[in-house]
Amino acid sequence: MRPRLLVLSGPMKDSTISLAEGEVTIGREPSNGIAITDPSVSRKHCRLSWHDGRFRVRDLESRNGTLVNRARIEDEWLKHGDEIAAGDSCFLFLEDEDVAPLESRVEFEDAGGTAETTIIHPGDVVYLQPDRLLRELPATSRVARNLNALLKISRIVHAIRDLNELQAQLLDLIFEVVPAERGAILLAEGKEQRFNSTFARLRQAGQAQLVKVSRTVARRVLEEGIAVLGSDVPSSDLGKAESLAESQVRSLLCVPLTVFQRVIGCIYLDSVNLSNRLQEEHLQLVTAIAGISAMALENARRLQWLEEENKRLTVEISQERSLVGESAQMKEVYQFVKHAAPAESTVLIEGESGTGKELAARALHQNSPRATKPFVAINCAAIPETLLESDLFGYERGAFTGAAALKIGRLEIANGGVVFLDEIGELAPTLQVKLLRVLQEREFERVGGTRPIKIDVRVIAATNCNLEQAIREGGFRQDLFYRLAVLRIAMPALRDRRDDIGTLARHFVQKHAKRCKVKPRPISREAMGCLMNYDWPGNVRELENAIEHALVLGVTETILPEDLPESLLERTMPPEIIEAKYHAAVKELKKQLILDAVEQTQGSYAEAARMLGVHPNYLHRLIRNLELKEALKDALRDLPARGLRGLSGGNA
Repeated sequence: MRPRLLVLSGPMKDSTISLAEGEVTIGREPSNGIAITDPSVSRKHCRLSWHDGRFRVRDLESRNGTLVNRARIEDEWLKHGDEIAAGDSCFLFLEDEDVAPLESRVEFEDAGGTAETTIIHPGDVVYLQPDRLLRELPATSRVARNLNALLKISRIVHAIRDLNELQAQLLDLIFEVVPAERGAILLAEGKEQRFNSTFARLRQAGQAQLVKVSRTVARRVLEEGIAVLGSDVPSSDLGKAESLAESQVRSLLCVPLTVFQRVIGCIYLDSVNLSNRLQEEHLQLVTAIAGISAMALENARRLQWLEEENKRLTVEISQERSLVGESAQMKEVYQFVKHAAPAESTVLIEGESGTGKELAARALHQNSPRATKPFVAINCAAIPETLLESDLFGYERGAFTGAAALKIGRLEIANGGVVFLDEIGELAPTLQVKLLRVLQEREFERVGGTRPIKIDVRVIAATNCNLEQAIREGGFRQDLFYRLAVLRIAMPALRDRRDDIGTLARHFVQKHAKRCKVKPRPISREAMGCLMNYDWPGNVRELENAIEHALVLGVTETILPEDLPESLLERTMPPEIIEAKYHAAVKELKKQLILDAVEQTQGSYAEAARMLGVHPNYLHRLIRNLELKEALKDALRDLPARGLRGLSGGNA
């Protein structure tokens, strides 16, 4: 084991520090074992020590703290690959680990007859030995032709990104110098080294024919990393393979594709014509071609996987972050997005919390010319005012205590894309002035900076408060409001589009069943009645939480009313829905308990809440949801005048 620290950032960047048994301190003082001239590092910042064959790091009450894998720690054991951060310096902890080689089992068959099989190791390939190659050049023109082919292949393979195109070009070039009639490129992956990518080609263009490959030969090349040549297959041990006998293969060769001493696949060629017999010189040449093209094939395969994964994740994200609903109100939103998305105008999205304002902003972004550029969301209410300015605009080195390095702000990160400012009504007055300049001039200055920075961003803002009321009260700038509200839309509350509740509920069932690893379950008629009859003060977000609650806690094949949060069951069911006896009985009991408590306290809701053991706000919600206001008024009508004090002053 050779423990060491690789410095990823800070004054000692790109250096490597060896660690010995014992302990070493990291800090700003020269007396430390690892002294760092960095003001963000404390004089004695942290200590690395050796215990029981392992290293551990301990924070020495540093000013900025010690982080391991971005989490602040006091004392932590280290493992291979951990990142240690001290101030602006970041270290990667490394140690050599003994890895047991994978066991490969090869089963050999006893074969009779003369064996024409030849094997060759990559180090013996003449085309990879320049001195030997130069000695042989004058003797034959075939070497010059092969060198020309290798040069051509080396130029082409690294210029093609598409995997199928690369494999087709590679086999076509091989056919130019090797008399094979059929060829295939087999790529394997995973611990079991299964062939997960196969590509076949025939010498004669335009032919569509199945190319049968000997699995025995391919597996041997893959497992042993050797090249195999069968110049006379029928008379060799290879002739026993049924696939080769059926295909009447006369000669074949198979060479490994090796990347960083790891076999990722093989190139397979064969011929059924005795006049086109594959020889050892062909084996040498194709092995050299495999050495040149292996990395290009691996890169193309990885790129293909990344592109497919990116498409899959994009679809998944768009499905999870898409607006859902077919009501008249949502159709108006879709029309707005359709017309506003292609424009560059600033948009103000209004609406209650949980109505999907960010989803509307993302829909505007995804359907705009800036769709491939960043979408940077900033919650103006979630970030403290003292940090929001530096978060938005960034800061220069030395702008304030602790600003040891330049930081790029979110506006700059979003350059070319969209900035989404959520809860814009919570923006501090000083930042409102700076944001107004961004909207007017499309430029800003970092904190502590003097040079204006030009940016190209589209601003979309959202709020759940009445900005016009905030302007009248002096809490929001009128000129900023007019800059933001060039295009303006209000997201409808869920209670105003009840037609979408069923569609949204089924959408959330599918979404959270996958996420929570449970089976999607249909929603019963009674449960749907509860959903339709609720006012949804938390809007779509509350509905989503209710469905997730039902999926996780439900135990039957369908979602029943008892699987839903209790608050949904307090409302009176619509006449067309027959309520379950249990829920009806519970609801009637709640009503009677509340009526009795209010009567006993002479109409004081605060005292009634104490008697019932609930918060007064919850009691008011129960009275509203259970529609008890009229019943309470009737019950209190004959009480003495002092008992009516509970119905005045906002108690009712």
